[in-house]
Amino acid sequence: MITVLLVDDHPVVRAGVRGLLAGEPDLAVVGEAASGPEALTAARALRPSVVLMDLRLPGLDGVGATARILDELPATRVVVLTTYETDGDILRAVEAGAAGYLLKDASRADLLAAVRAAARGETVLSPSVATRLLHRVRQPRLAGLSAREAEVLRLVARGLSNAEIATSLHISEATVKTHLLRTFAKLGVNDRTAAVTTAMAADLL
Repeated sequence: MITVLLVDDHPVVRAGVRGLLAGEPDLAVVGEAASGPEALTAARALRPSVVLMDLRLPGLDGVGATARILDELPATRVVVLTTYETDGDILRAVEAGAAGYLLKDASRADLLAAVRAAARGETVLSPSVATRLLHRVRQPRLAGLSAREAEVLRLVARGLSNAEIATSLHISEATVKTHLLRTFAKLGVNDRTAAVTTAMAADLL
């Protein structure tokens, strides 16, 4: 069962999203929050599989709440669900560790697919968001990935841990970490999710 926490300061929006997820045998909305601090409290208590997070929240914005939740609950996946798609919002959310970024005009099918993909450890992006990221990335850096670095990043995108990647490629875990650090530097990012998101936006994966 994929458990979901809804975070939005508008009750009507939360009710709408809850309605979209209702009736799915593998999904269960286990809680709601109307502010950043409420989101933290609910996440700690419920430990949801996926948090659907708005960006504009009172008390603590969605980016701040995302970073705090993931710091305490690294197994939880946060998918931003918002009306905002500025470059700054997208990049801040990705850097905070969000596993996905959807707009509120997404279809029910896209929302369901995103929640399930995030729960599997995959990264999910609205097409328009992916396009914006594509325009933000630096092509010379992306072109500089070695075949092995790209191979490691593809396995990261599939949700494998460093140890699992090492086993799969018959290399040491230290070597995997070295490849990832080099990849982060070339892509201009600081973590695994941002690396995967940037590479996906550039059609490298």
